[in-house]
Amino acid sequence: MANTADVIARRLYEAGCRHAFGIPGGEVLTLIKALHEAGIAFGLAKHENAAGFMAEGTYHASGAPGVLVATLGPGVANAVNVVANAWQDRVPMIFLTGCIDAADALTYTHQIFDHRALLAPVTKATFTVGQDAADVLIDKAVAIATDDQPGPVMVDVPIAVAAAEQPDNAATRRMTPTRGAPPAGPVLDEARRWLRDAERPLLVAGLDALCQGAEAGVAAFARDQEIPLLTTYKAKGIVAEDAPLSLGAAGLSPKADALLLALVEKSDLVILAGYDPIEMRAGWRDPWPGAARVLELSSVANTHYMHQATRSFIGDVAAGLAALGNDCPHGKRWPGGEPAATRAALREAFRAGQTWGPAAVIEVARRVLPRDVVASIDTGAHRIVFNQMWECYAPRTLLQSTGLCTMGCALPLAMGYKQAQPQRHVVAFTGDAGLEMVLGELATLRDLDLPVIVVVFVDDSLALIELKQRSVGHGNLGVDFGASDFPALANAFGLHGAWVDDRASLECELEDALARSRSSVIACRIGARAYDGMI
Repeated sequence: MANTADVIARRLYEAGCRHAFGIPGGEVLTLIKALHEAGIAFGLAKHENAAGFMAEGTYHASGAPGVLVATLGPGVANAVNVVANAWQDRVPMIFLTGCIDAADALTYTHQIFDHRALLAPVTKATFTVGQDAADVLIDKAVAIATDDQPGPVMVDVPIAVAAAEQPDNAATRRMTPTRGAPPAGPVLDEARRWLRDAERPLLVAGLDALCQGAEAGVAAFARDQEIPLLTTYKAKGIVAEDAPLSLGAAGLSPKADALLLALVEKSDLVILAGYDPIEMRAGWRDPWPGAARVLELSSVANTHYMHQATRSFIGDVAAGLAALGNDCPHGKRWPGGEPAATRAALREAFRAGQTWGPAAVIEVARRVLPRDVVASIDTGAHRIVFNQMWECYAPRTLLQSTGLCTMGCALPLAMGYKQAQPQRHVVAFTGDAGLEMVLGELATLRDLDLPVIVVVFVDDSLALIELKQRSVGHGNLGVDFGASDFPALANAFGLHGAWVDDRASLECELEDALARSRSSVIACRIGARAYDGMI
């Protein structure tokens, strides 16, 4: 016999979880102890929202669900944003929360509200652990969190239940889902005929391809069929972005969309490989003509209606592409060379072309940092430019919030990834406003002893919102703020901090940071209105 908390912890360990993050409270002490004893390290954060992004970072590094722990009341309420982010960004997360026992809840109200009712709209499922079958419940939570499409599951653990003994069936109840290829028949034959006859096919890959682990299958299909690949922001790197077949990424840049959507219109066959439009702006609503041939391979049925497809195959994306391309010879693709021309136009449109500024920061960083560096990027104007300029050479090497687009994510995402893969170089790119939201996590960075590089775009403004204000003729209101001395703050937390104002200084600081055994905060003064004309 073991207590409930031990059963939960052991099953999470069996699921591959090795890290959990959060803030302790009296209601989760038994859980935290059990996690520790099961081999799951608990990382203390300064805010539950940041702890959730750290948990997500470990998922991208390990493939195991992220684990977030919060105590009742304010702890749970603080985590709502990051749970909603996991829901929209398809992040498998187990959110362990503490609650008072049912009998006490009848007469006690301090800090008490219905956790499950609050989180139900932004989770795949919510559970309250009972006096038995905790093994079944936690296995079920992991299965729901990790199946197509992944997302967060909340598990509320009453105080007395956490410490109560109950059986733990040694036999695992988790099952790996079996996904299949499209069945042979007229529909698949038709799709193959379309592929064989297409002169101007285009492949669009997204978040579902990563969730299924279909990256290699997508890349192989693109290479075998000689089809150019366009990805969403989170799917960057499925094909190395310095390869001729890569068109880079689309998402939030009207400047990039003008070029990429023109290419989509010229395509005679669009193949959607795990493309989830939750990452896309309104310009990608119904982006192809109604008569276009569109093949969609997806993990779930299309109920979003952001776009429509001529034929849809629900199941294994990689197996579906393999079946589609099996014994399917083709002629010359894109005889007019339009993808290469679009690729060149994108490079020119987002060329740094400046002595100093945000594009120069990105250009220098990509040149100096290792090819296999893992980067995170916060939300703001810098993220839009960054996604168009920063080349990824493998999937899951650029972490960000794309569905919810929440601020303050870059630093904790990088910290979580570095915790799970300490041998990798990890760099967080953030705006000054985003970093100010999570300044306390610099102390967490110190306490966890993680050598992460933090690059800050400093312009003392919410630049993207300021751009939008000007675009509709409004004056500045609520977007400008005072200057913070980020290097001084870094030094106060025991980290290395430095200001840079030019390319040469940034190059030196990055090279030194790569060799440093502690974290570095490099603050880049880019000036006001630095993103004009760039997005």
